[in-house]
Amino acid sequence: MRIITGIAKGTRIKAPKGLDVRPTADRVKESVFNIIINLELPTAEDAVAGAHVLDLFAGTGNLGLEALSRGAAHALFIDHSQHSLAAIKDNIHTAKLSEKTEIWRGDSVKAIDKLSQLGRTFRLIFIDPPYNQGLVSAVLLKLDTTGVAEAGGLIVVEHSKHEPITTQWQYLKLIRTERYGETVVTFLMR
Repeated sequence: MRIITGIAKGTRIKAPKGLDVRPTADRVKESVFNIIINLELPTAEDAVAGAHVLDLFAGTGNLGLEALSRGAAHALFIDHSQHSLAAIKDNIHTAKLSEKTEIWRGDSVKAIDKLSQLGRTFRLIFIDPPYNQGLVSAVLLKLDTTGVAEAGGLIVVEHSKHEPITTQWQYLKLIRTERYGETVVTFLMR
């Protein structure tokens, strides 16, 4: 894995060894960012440039780091695993992006409530939880009922084809779905 483009292009991303971390493959990540860049947001803003990014279930920090390399202003990485957080910290340092990052250890679903209480908002949110554990629905419900996702902001969910996303929300709107073998990437807008 590597950062594909931008100021940290070519930086190798390391994953914790022997753990159940499933980093986004380079070809999938490249496709995801091509879609993000070509989406027309209602706010007429670029989804990445200058954005505050939230990377939930961050694993290696792969998606948030790619966004930072492409011009995002700041990224918050959240994961519960100390091993993942150590890998994220190492990857941030290797990419020389420390001044634009923040790392939290904890449950990604509960973190949304804390972010809401703090009044924090994000234009671009990545969600890549362990597959088939019901976490996608739990996170999307929290994002629908809080103001953590900016109006007109983009939510990108990587999930298993066996864990379909419901479409019954008050504020979230499904805008696109792409399938890559076992992996499905769903794009939503608030």
